[in-house]
Amino acid sequence: MLVCLFEPDIAQNTGSMIRLCACMGTPLHIIEPCGFPFDDKRMRRVAMDYFDIVSLTRHLSWKQFLEWKQYIDPSQNQSPKRLVLLTTRGTQSFTDFAFRPNDILLLGRESSGVPDEVRAAADASVKIPVQSGARSLNLVQAASMVLSEALRQTNGLPG
Repeated sequence: MLVCLFEPDIAQNTGSMIRLCACMGTPLHIIEPCGFPFDDKRMRRVAMDYFDIVSLTRHLSWKQFLEWKQYIDPSQNQSPKRLVLLTTRGTQSFTDFAFRPNDILLLGRESSGVPDEVRAAADASVKIPVQSGARSLNLVQAASMVLSEALRQTNGLPG
């Protein structure tokens, strides 16, 4: 299980996501470009000491991420990684979705989500049901809810 941010816009959210992934023992992948300067000094300030304990991978582009996703190490007996998009336009509630241990939980930009080509590449899309009239949760709040459920279902919760 891992979390992936597609071209994040807000450094503070990325810092909070680093903290979430560090605490949950979940790798974090970031697809660039980011909407802010991503350098170690700035990210260390927003992610605090969690920056040192998270497993962080940066991809310079969507294309580079897709190339990485397609690689399967035969010595690790891995199955293909499934891309699960968290979106307000998801086809089913995250609580009704059957997660797998090798899923990639993909979250889009805070300002605009993901473009159609990214949406089309997803193997599944899930949503968090919210009150009528509310648009969406904060990116990290949404990731926390869905990641917790995914880890619970796959016996991957820490401790």
